[in-house]
Amino acid sequence: MTGDIGRPKLGYYDRGATPFIASRSDQRVSYCLYVPTSYSDDANDSYDLVVIVHGTERGASDYRNLFSQFCEDNRCIVLAPLFACNLFGVGDLDNYKLLASNGVRFDLLLLDMIEEVREKYRVSDKFFMQGFSGGGHFTHRFLYLYPELLAGASIGAPGVVTLLDDTLPWWVGTGGMDAVFGREIDITRIREVPIQMVVGTNDRETWEITVAEDTPWWIPGINDSGVTRIDRLTSLRKSFEDNGIAVRFDFVEGIAHDGVAVLDTVRAFFLDTLLAVRGKAAA
Repeated sequence: MTGDIGRPKLGYYDRGATPFIASRSDQRVSYCLYVPTSYSDDANDSYDLVVIVHGTERGASDYRNLFSQFCEDNRCIVLAPLFACNLFGVGDLDNYKLLASNGVRFDLLLLDMIEEVREKYRVSDKFFMQGFSGGGHFTHRFLYLYPELLAGASIGAPGVVTLLDDTLPWWVGTGGMDAVFGREIDITRIREVPIQMVVGTNDRETWEITVAEDTPWWIPGINDSGVTRIDRLTSLRKSFEDNGIAVRFDFVEGIAHDGVAVLDTVRAFFLDTLLAVRGKAAA
């Protein structure tokens, strides 16, 4: 049976917190959703899509669950991808953070997940993206490539940043990023995206983020953006502002490196942005 405009009728497990669903593009990766109980096959209203990108711990369903009430209150659907560890060998924790690794384009995998969701649910053309730590890695680099798709982006405490500076080589900066991904960076479109950067005031440990020369992340200049995540996010902010891009920079008082503890601040940003987007649509 089909629902609105040819979409399949939803089943019991297609609403609320869904199971993990294997990506049709690459079944090594998957995603889960939260679909509000208000969503009806028989309606024609659209829901805003919020994409939440996990950190190194792969807590995709945890973040999805923590956004469930926000979805119920604000007519949103959450998509939380799961990019598993060890896709390219034991100890492979970082595969998705630079958007591409070992011939796999994680940005394109995510875009196809979103298309799968569009084929099943009524969601708006643009979507919101949030990521903390490893998810913050992914989110700011995704923003460089696809600003026209984003209604808002929240970048939380990435350990290593790619500065918006084409005089620095990829992935210290954005120089040559177009050759890697086949897409030009459009500064004008990035300026149109509401952007939050968020970090705890006590997020000062460096053991995980100082890149050693004998690791795959090493490239000259990789540690020059600062010692702590606060320093590095501040450098990222400056590179945005040097390009005329406004940033809402939120320090969360008394918090160390804790993605859950910053979520109230993230939800507040999304709500402000969501109301502004809907207000413009209604005008």
